[in-house]
Amino acid sequence: MTYPDYDSLKLDWPVERVLRITLSRGKMNAMDFQLHHDLGHIWALIDKDPDVNCVVVTGEGRAFSAGGEFDMIENIIADHDFRCKMWKDARTMVDSMLNCSKPIVSAINGAAAGGGLAVALLADVTVAAESAKLVDGHTVLGVAADDHGVAIWPLLTSMAKAKYYLMTSEPISGREAERIGLVSFCVPDEQCVPRALEIAEKLAKGPPAAVRWTKLSLNNWMKNAWPAFEASLAFGILGFTSPEAREGLDALKEKRPPNFNPTSYV
Repeated sequence: MTYPDYDSLKLDWPVERVLRITLSRGKMNAMDFQLHHDLGHIWALIDKDPDVNCVVVTGEGRAFSAGGEFDMIENIIADHDFRCKMWKDARTMVDSMLNCSKPIVSAINGAAAGGGLAVALLADVTVAAESAKLVDGHTVLGVAADDHGVAIWPLLTSMAKAKYYLMTSEPISGREAERIGLVSFCVPDEQCVPRALEIAEKLAKGPPAAVRWTKLSLNNWMKNAWPAFEASLAFGILGFTSPEAREGLDALKEKRPPNFNPTSYV
C-alpha cells in the first residue's frame, strides 16, 4: 500500500505490522480542512493494507489535537459549501473508523478536542496520559455536540455523564476519563506512547481474523446509535449558521466569556 504525502500526518512503523500515525501540525496540532479531511479518509486505505495488523494514533509534542483552528471555523460559519464539505468529512471519519477492521490504539498524549478528540475516542483501545485534557467544546463555541460524542459517550460512560460533559463542555483529566470509563487506561505521561505501542504489538501478534471480526462485531453497539449521531451532526452543522456560533467564536478569539442571548426560538 502506498499512502499519500500527507501535510500534517507522519507515518512510521515502530513495531512489526504496526502503523503509527502522528498528528503533526504546529505546537497544538490544531486542525485545518486538509488534516480533518485526511483523518477521514486514511482509514479506508489502512483497512486495505495487508501489511497493517494494528494502528497507533497520537499527537506530536504536548498535544494530541486541540481541535479546529479559528480560520477553519470562520469558513464553516461563512461558507455553505464549506460547511457541507466539513459535514461530509466528519461523517466519513466516524464511519471509516468504525468500519476499519484493523484495531486502532490511541495514545492521548495531551489536549484533545473537536475532531482530534473524535479520533482519540473512536479508537478501539484508548490510553490517556495523566496530564491529558479531554474536552468536547462544541457548546462553548455555540453549536451542538457532534463529531462523535452523542454516538459513543453514553455507551462508554453513562447517559448521565454524557449529558453533563457534552452540554457543559467541561474538560476532563486523563485520570477522571479513566474513572468514568471514557478511556481504557490512564498512565503517567512518559508511559503513554510506550503503553499504546505495547498494546498494539500484542494485538498485531494476535489472530488477525479473530481480532478484526471481534472489533467489527462490537462496533455494532455504536452503529446502533447512528441515527442519534446523524441528528447530532446535522444540528452541529446547522448551529454554525446561528448567532451563537458567531458569538462563541468571537469570545474565544477575544479570550472573554461569551454573551449568548438567553432567549431562543428553538
